Amino acid sequence: MRADALRTGRPSDYTPELANQICDRLAAGQSLREICRDDDMPHESTVRKWAVEDREGFYTQYARAREAQTEYWADEIVAIADDSARDSWTDENGVERVDHDHISRSRLRVDTRKWLMSKLAPKKYGDRVTNEHTGEVSHRVVRIERVIMPMPVVERDDRKLI
Repeated sequence: MRADALRTGRPSDYTPELANQICDRLAAGQSLREICRDDDMPHESTVRKWAVEDREGFYTQYARAREAQTEYWADEIVAIADDSARDSWTDENGVERVDHDHISRSRLRVDTRKWLMSKLAPKKYGDRVTNEHTGEVSHRVVRIERVIMPMPVVERDDRKLI
């Protein structure tokens, strides 16, 4: 029996196929934590190490997958905001009731995605900060004079003390 056939546990060796699978799932909106929970996936820290080390160019592939993930989340935000199917319900007396829990959960889902997008892609999804300077500009001329003082003359006594 071969030694590698006896190995059990999560894979930790990088393969292009495994990298593609991870990046495809990231681009489809899944979190790295969710992906790495599967038994056939490496640990989350292993994947992050591959990215840091840029194992076989993995960093570029990983970064592109994260960019695609933010685009997926942007589409998800619109879908969550447009879905009002569970915002209300009808009770046993036929009275329509508002489901505040569902609305709050939807708001949390949207806000979480927006926050993550602003951190992962701040140039595209972050808050735009503009600095505008207004008012008058005035200049004041300050004259600095340098005064050179003569060095004091110190008399020296060359006599020896007995």
